Amino acid sequence: METRVSSATREVVIADDQPTVLIGERINPAGKKKLSAALKAGNLEIVSREARTQVQARADILDINVSLFGVDEASLLPRVVQAVMDTVDVPLCLDSANPQALAAALKVYKGKPLINSVTGEEHSLEKVLPLVKEYGTAVIGLVQDDEGIPNNPEQRLAIAHKIVDRARAMGIPRHDIIIDCLAFSVGADTSSGLVTIDTVRRVKAELGVNLTLGASNVSFGLPDRTLVNSAFVAMAIAAGVTCLIADAARVRPMVRAADLVLGRDKYARRYIEAYRQRRKPGK
Repeated sequence: METRVSSATREVVIADDQPTVLIGERINPAGKKKLSAALKAGNLEIVSREARTQVQARADILDINVSLFGVDEASLLPRVVQAVMDTVDVPLCLDSANPQALAAALKVYKGKPLINSVTGEEHSLEKVLPLVKEYGTAVIGLVQDDEGIPNNPEQRLAIAHKIVDRARAMGIPRHDIIIDCLAFSVGADTSSGLVTIDTVRRVKAELGVNLTLGASNVSFGLPDRTLVNSAFVAMAIAAGVTCLIADAARVRPMVRAADLVLGRDKYARRYIEAYRQRRKPGK
C-alpha cells in the first residue's frame, strides 16, 4: 500500500517496498527554549534554519509543530508553514491538535500534506477527518481513544480499526491513513516496547496500512539512549513501520542499515551514501 504526500515540487512515497521515510521532528518548541522564544517573538529565521539543516540531514518530510502556551496557533502555524515552504521543497507534516490551526495551514499549503494527527476520540474524529476529506490530505491516526491509551495490543488494534472505518465511511481511502502505534519509555515500563512492536505487527497484518512511530520516545530517561533507539528502530522497521518521526541526523545511520538488511537498498547505495556523508570533514 502506498501513501503519497507532496510539496509543490516533490513527492514522497511511503510503502513497504520502499526505503523507510524520515519525518524530521525538530521544528517543535517542546524542550527548545530558543525556538520557543523565537516563535513567541514572531521570529521565523530559526525555523528556516532548522528546516534547511534537517533537509541536509536527509529528512524526507518535515513535521511542523508550533503548539506553545501564549501563542495563537491558528495565526502562527500557517506563517511557519509558509516560511518553511519558502526555504525547502520537501513535503510537510502539519502537527497540531487544533482544528482551526490545521484549517488555516491547509489553506496556504501547496501540495498534499500529512496531518498529525487524528485519534480514536470522538471529538478528534469529528473535527479532523472532515479536514482530511476536504483537502485530500494523508493523516496519522494515533491509537488512543476517549478511555486513553491502552496498554495492550488488542485494544490499540481495535482503535486503529475504528479510525480506518470512520475514515472509510467519509470516503477517505485507506492508503491515506498512517497508524501510529505509540511508543513509550521502556525505562518506565519494560513491557512498553514489546506492546508497541506487537501492535505494529497486528495492525500491519489486519489493516495493511503504513505505520509510523516517534522513534526516540522508547529511550526517554535512560542512559546511552542511542543504543536503545538503534535496537528499537531496527525491530520496528522489521515489524512493519514505514516512516519514522525522528531527528533525521541521529537516526539515519541505523535506518539505512535496517533498510539494507531488509533488502530495501539495492547495491547498498543509500547506506554507502550515508556513510560517505558522515565521513566528510566537519560531520
